Amino acid sequence: MWKIGMCSVTFRGKTIDEIIKLASEADLHSIEWAGDVHVPPGDTAQARYTAQMTKEAGLGVSSYGSYYKAGAEHHATPFPAVLETAEELDAPSIRIWAGVKGSEDVGPEERKQVVRDIQDAATHAQSKGVGIHLEYHGGTLTDTAESARQLMEEIDHPNVQLYWQPAVGLSMEERLSSIETVKPWIKHVHVFFWRGTTRYPLQEGREEWKAYLRHIPDDKSRFAMLEFVQNDDPTQFLCDAAELRDLIADL
Repeated sequence: MWKIGMCSVTFRGKTIDEIIKLASEADLHSIEWAGDVHVPPGDTAQARYTAQMTKEAGLGVSSYGSYYKAGAEHHATPFPAVLETAEELDAPSIRIWAGVKGSEDVGPEERKQVVRDIQDAATHAQSKGVGIHLEYHGGTLTDTAESARQLMEEIDHPNVQLYWQPAVGLSMEERLSSIETVKPWIKHVHVFFWRGTTRYPLQEGREEWKAYLRHIPDDKSRFAMLEFVQNDDPTQFLCDAAELRDLIADL
C-alpha cells in the first residue's frame, strides 16, 4: 500500500508547527521538509527541532527536499552540510536536482560533471545510510523521460533513485509512457493535478492518477506526496488528502 505524505513547500508561508498540525489533521504518514524555507541546509538546530516535533505528532520524515543542484559551479551550501542537515532531520533520503539546465542545453562535459557530482553525493550519503533521489523536473537533466533514463544509466549507482511527477504539457498517454521509461528507478511521486499550469482539485484528476499509480509497482516504502494545492488553500489540501487516500484504497 502506498504511504501518503506532503511536501512542506506546498505551504511556504506556514510555520513548521502549522504544517505539522495540517498534516496530522489530514491523517498523513509523513512530510518532506523543504530546504529552501522550513529547514535550511546547515541549520542543524532547526533540523533537530523539526525532527522532534514531527515525531511527537506521530508523523515520519519521508525525505529532505534540499534544492541542491548537482554539477553547479557554485553551491550556496556544500553537499556535506546538506547531508548533515538531513541526518539531524532524521530523513532517510535527500531530494536534489540533476543540474541547472535542461537536457537540450547541456554539453557532454557539463553532463559528465552532473553525473560525477551525483555519484559523489550518493557515495557520501550511502555511508550515512541516506539515499539520493533526483527531482523529475524541467530545466534539469530529468526534463524528459529519455534524458532521465540516460542519466540514471550514466550514474549507475545503487543509492540513486528518481521521483516522478506529471510533466507539464504532456498528455496522459505520454506521461504513462514516461513512467514505463524510467520505472526501474522511480521511488516516490509528487501528486498534484494541473491542466496546463492551472491547478485543480485532485478529485478532477482521479482517473488520471489512478492510472499513473497503477503503472508504478507497489512498495511499502514508497510515498505519494501532495504538492501544488489549488489556491494554496488548506481546506482544499484536506480534500485532496482525503481524495488521495480514497484513490489509493481503490487501486
